[in-house]
Amino acid sequence: MSALYNVLIADPIHAAGRDILEKDARIQADLDTGLEEEALVARIPHYDALIVRSKTRVTRPVIEAATRLRAVGRAGIGVDNIDIPAATERGIVVFNTPDANATTTAELSIAHLLSLSRNLPQADRAVRAGEWKPARYSGVELSGKTIGVVGFGTIGRLVAQRCAALKMRVLAYDPFVAPEIMAEHGAQGAELEALLSAADYVTLHCPLSDKTRHLLDGPRLAAMKPGARIVNCARGGLIDEAALFDALQSGHIAGAALDVYETEPPSSSPLLGLDSVVLTPHLGASTEEAQQAVSLRIAEDMVKFLTTGAAETAVNLPRVTSDQLTQTVPYQKLAYALGRLVGSLCEAPISRLDVHLFGRVAELDSRPITAEALVGLLSQRMTGRVNRVNAGHLAKAQGIEVTESKTEEARDSCRWWRYRRISTDQTVTVAGTLLGGSRARLVRIDDYEVEAVPEGNFIFTRHQDQPGVVSALGSILGRENVNISRMQVGVGGDPNTAIALISTSAHLSPSAMDEIRSLPPIEQAVDFEL
Repeated sequence: MSALYNVLIADPIHAAGRDILEKDARIQADLDTGLEEEALVARIPHYDALIVRSKTRVTRPVIEAATRLRAVGRAGIGVDNIDIPAATERGIVVFNTPDANATTTAELSIAHLLSLSRNLPQADRAVRAGEWKPARYSGVELSGKTIGVVGFGTIGRLVAQRCAALKMRVLAYDPFVAPEIMAEHGAQGAELEALLSAADYVTLHCPLSDKTRHLLDGPRLAAMKPGARIVNCARGGLIDEAALFDALQSGHIAGAALDVYETEPPSSSPLLGLDSVVLTPHLGASTEEAQQAVSLRIAEDMVKFLTTGAAETAVNLPRVTSDQLTQTVPYQKLAYALGRLVGSLCEAPISRLDVHLFGRVAELDSRPITAEALVGLLSQRMTGRVNRVNAGHLAKAQGIEVTESKTEEARDSCRWWRYRRISTDQTVTVAGTLLGGSRARLVRIDDYEVEAVPEGNFIFTRHQDQPGVVSALGSILGRENVNISRMQVGVGGDPNTAIALISTSAHLSPSAMDEIRSLPPIEQAVDFEL
């Protein structure tokens, strides 16, 4: 059996992770590290997936050259070396291992906290140099001090718990975490400005983004408590290093412990000349346990994604658990079919998609379902890859507004409404349900009730309700040697108009469809595949 998926490992990962990939017969894993952008651009077209750590930069040119690429996996937390907007536009999933090295990074933060407080690196250097002056390296206790934890994800919470155990007062700032969650982990929620002015120590645990770059800039450093100390084991760009240098030189900030830097290695940084700074070379995940954990997790997640589509840790997809994703799969398939149907029936630009979920489906995470409805719709109208990753981005670029609502008024049914503008406001409505929780059925088109399995080839007509239409359609299909699997004719609110939904064995030729459209009673005729 030849491999189905080619995976490029562009940064070193633990042998345990490589073994998972190499022992899976469905995967061909190649290790090629140290690739610069030009070399990676040349190599990437052959691969379905790419695994990196922090060194390899996955830039827009790399992504644009990646004609087969479906996923980029980051063995670690930070993804600022990956152009996520470019990947999203191309429908490439980016995922990381946010918890695999959390304990290791949290422990390093505590180590830096202690080293900074007790001047351990400086004292070590002095003893090695033959100096014995204990008073020169007198430090401060952590007990009773206030620490501000900026960013309260997994690592921030672990740090908070450890600081609380050291009898420190813990303040926490994270705009995306409720104060109740902070309290559960021994921290008191605070706004950033209040935290900075009250904390004896500030430790950073947030991702690097446009909003968080230089989070600690000159004004915020000046607003910190005089004599405060800073620990950063997250991302280098969170601190304006020039402003930090000034604050340390002036003595306003008593010290800083840094594992990450704006430029790595920081060979020309003026911070290297300050004795009040403790420096380590990006050791956050550098333990045997963490190296193995992130490598195992990224390998397992990559195999799962390539073979099942599950991506629990995707950073450019909604975070959905495997259990929730499994439960939504039948509804996703139905949503995709209904999206394709509306994309076929709407010949004019669509300005809005309304997704209404009824019954059991309303209890599930609806984001993958809505995304698949968009995928079905857009795949009818666009060339190139359309999937759950880029569907929302592409819809926005097309000017399509997406709304969603839920109700439990009916069991096991879900409906999708599509809105379009021509010269006046018009709507196209389709509805579907799952029989027995798994068998998809199309149950409504506009005001017409239907009952069809949304699979295979179809012809849809909207026509004047008069004798001879069905026989004329059957005559054309017969002449084209296309079998009718099932035909439904429905009458809606307008007694003069009817529809026909015909399941066929094959597509009709363009000329045959034109012939159907030329029949005097026919107002609309579309052939499509679901």
